[in-house]
Amino acid sequence: MYKPFGLLAGVLGGILAGVIFKQVWKLVAGHEDAPEATKEDSTWREVLTAAAIHGAVFAVVKAVVDRAGATGVRRVTGTWPAKPAKGRKK
Repeated sequence: MYKPFGLLAGVLGGILAGVIFKQVWKLVAGHEDAPEATKEDSTWREVLTAAAIHGAVFAVVKAVVDRAGATGVRRVTGTWPAKPAKGRKK
């Protein structure tokens, strides 16, 4: 029951994380777009800073979405959506 909801929440979370990252990057660098690693005029510092911020934003948004989804499922069903143990399928 939780899996379709989790997939949809993950997609929406990814979109939200992309929007948040763009805003954070504008504040940090003053540029609209983050540097691309393969562009010659991008510096190592810019590329690695953008990658670190990108990863942090996506990880935090994923954790928020996963936790909020699990909490919502518990409110509706009364049970926490546990992952099955390795080797077992639910």
